[in-house]
Order: sequence, then C-alpha cells, then structure tokens
Amino acid sequence: MTQPLLGQLVGLVALGLCIAGFAHKRDDRLLLILIFANVAFAAQFFLLGGWVAGAISALIVLRIVLVRRYKKSWPVMVAMLAATLGVAGLTWQGPLDMVPLLAGLIGTYAMFMLDGIPMRLMLAVGAGCWVLANYLSGSVGALLAESLVLATNAVTIVRIYRDRPLPQSWQGGPGTPP
Repeated sequence: MTQPLLGQLVGLVALGLCIAGFAHKRDDRLLLILIFANVAFAAQFFLLGGWVAGAISALIVLRIVLVRRYKKSWPVMVAMLAATLGVAGLTWQGPLDMVPLLAGLIGTYAMFMLDGIPMRLMLAVGAGCWVLANYLSGSVGALLAESLVLATNAVTIVRIYRDRPLPQSWQGGPGTPP
C-alpha cells in the first residue's frame, strides 16, 4: 500500500471518529473521542507530507488531555498557544501552513475558555480552517471528515439549544398570568 493511499484511509478513520465525537452533547465525551480522531489526523497529515498540520494535530491530542484537567486555565492555554506556534515554526514549509496554524490557535482558545454552544461555534470556525487545510493537502477522507464535523456540530448546537432550560417566566412561574 502506498503512503498517500494509507494517508487517505487513515483520514477516513478520523472521519468516523469525528462524527461520533461531535454527535455527543456532553463536552467530556466529545473531547475524549477527539483525542483518537486527532491521532488519526496527525498520522494522515504526516503520511501526506503536511508537516505543520501533522504536528499541530499531534499537539491537539495533548491540548485535549490538558483541557480535560485544566479547563479555563489561562497559563496552560497560553503554554499550548506557544507550543502551537513553536511546532508550526519548526515544521513551517510556506504560507499555506498559516491555515492549520490558525485552526490550531482558534481550537486552543475555544477548548480552554469556552463551553457548550460558544465552544462548538468557535470550533466550527477552526473546522473551516481544517477543511481548507485538508483540501490543500489533498486528503479526501479528512476533507469529508471536517465537512461532516461542521454539519454534525451544527445539528448538535441545535440539539443543545433546544434542550436548554426555559426562563422561569416562560414556565408559568411567578409573575405570569394564570
């Protein structure tokens, strides 16, 4: 099996993991599944020669592990932003590498500082960057994965929005007419 073909197959594995992750309404389940998806994305990008995207995807695994323990920690987030810039600098090949770098920076802020719908909206912006990075790297599986992540994420945002508690004034509470 050739390296590009193997990269495409690994991208399809990442596709399945991303769909499973973004279908969860619980942030902790989403993050756990994204650990495995990003291992697959890193392998796929390395197999296709996308060194910055591969390095940032590998770093995302660490970011997710840290987010699960240090949510809302500015020092840990700043360290991850610096690490993202560092691995991008070490593996930089040209201006197109700005796309996965931007995706990594956006995702870092979203995962550390946001929750629920705001986190998913910011991750959608990052996913848009990854769609472009996948297109530029020629990865069909990862391009499909990120496109479906955007769609699945949008559906989950709607589900979370519909499941939110209604304000007391809408529930026939005090101050509402009988």
